[in-house]
Amino acid sequence: MNFTQMHERLRLELLRRIQRGTLSVSLLARKTGFGESHLSNFLHCKRQLSLQALDRVLAAENLAVADLLPALDHVHFADQEGESSAVPIVSHHTALFEPNIRPSATVGFLQLQPGTLEALHARVTPSRRAWQRFVAIRVSVADALAMDPVLLPDAVVVLDRHYATLSQYRPDRQNLYAVKHEAHLMIRYVELIADRLVLRPHNLGFPSNVLEVDRDESLSDVIVGRVAMIVNEM
Repeated sequence: MNFTQMHERLRLELLRRIQRGTLSVSLLARKTGFGESHLSNFLHCKRQLSLQALDRVLAAENLAVADLLPALDHVHFADQEGESSAVPIVSHHTALFEPNIRPSATVGFLQLQPGTLEALHARVTPSRRAWQRFVAIRVSVADALAMDPVLLPDAVVVLDRHYATLSQYRPDRQNLYAVKHEAHLMIRYVELIADRLVLRPHNLGFPSNVLEVDRDESLSDVIVGRVAMIVNEM
């Protein structure tokens, strides 16, 4: 990756954060000490940043150069016994909002047998086509209790973030989803009734949650992905 490509990747990442609502030009100006017009010109491709300015922007946004490198759909590691697949384990926030997983956002890897991911049927939602498909998250104690005994506390689940549709993956089994609920991520069964998404727990001792779906809001704005795999013990 050359200097120009690094600028472009940083510009796109900043624009994505602004669109998501976690950043603004004025906030970035306060964090870096640069003028808003200076940053706005960079964001609109009217100028480039110096190497020193680039460093300040990266530091202000807690980014490393490695975070700007092209992301792989999933990571492969080779060892003496052959190739195995690895899925990045990330925070719930990263799973919710990050299309491509930055190295610094990865807290570990879930090692899988070769071919495990490739065997999963793809059903790509158009708005998610550019997203890194598989990520793994740890399940909170509250979510584990609501989904007991399907999930145990500290279970790791692999999410297929391309699968943001309510179509059944297997005709004889309910899909399990990771869903955005307020600012959190929940693991639930999901059903669409009228303009409402009903999030159902497995443990009937816990209540269902109901989400209103706006007309201009797609399911992929709420559904993070289908739970493709559960690892209850690691």
